[in-house]
Amino acid sequence: MRVVPRWVLVSSGCAPVLLIAGWSGAALFEGPEYDPATQTISVLGAYGAAGYWVMTTAFLALGACHLLTAWGLRAAATAGRVALGGGGVAALAVALLPAPSSGGSLRHGAVAVAGFTLLAVWPLLAVDGTAAAPWALRTAPAVAVCALMAAGGAWFLFEMHRQGNAGVAERVVTFLQSLWPFVVAVSCLSRMRRPARRPVRE
Repeated sequence: MRVVPRWVLVSSGCAPVLLIAGWSGAALFEGPEYDPATQTISVLGAYGAAGYWVMTTAFLALGACHLLTAWGLRAAATAGRVALGGGGVAALAVALLPAPSSGGSLRHGAVAVAGFTLLAVWPLLAVDGTAAAPWALRTAPAVAVCALMAAGGAWFLFEMHRQGNAGVAERVVTFLQSLWPFVVAVSCLSRMRRPARRPVRE
């Protein structure tokens, strides 16, 4: 297995923390008129929003974290690392193309969908088919987490359609997507620390 540097734990571990800090801090600036259960994260990063700069900074930091993690996660398959890095680029683009305060934006929506899709499929693309693969880079866990992310995306669309708790659904799925790279990094480093078994002498 290729060596994964320890700093990947920092870049991947900071991603979910920065995301939560971003939407929590931006919501504080918005005040009680913002409802995190029904309103999306994009509302916090929209032009004119009181917490615009907080959410924008969080998106930029999140994108940088994903790019760094994709670079250092050498145990993962190249296709998965490219998809993870693409998700990082999408996070940067979301920050640079915020939704207008008056409503949705086709460019913002397209970038957000692209980012969600890349981060939803990268676990499966990152699978290492060798016997020595860390558990998070094996097929079964990758399929399970991809299915969970897809279900989260369907839940979000359902809540958006019925004008329900879209904010809750979005936060759950984006947190899961930001957390999984850290889980993969931990499994890789744990596998590297495990001592090799010595052959039994007869």
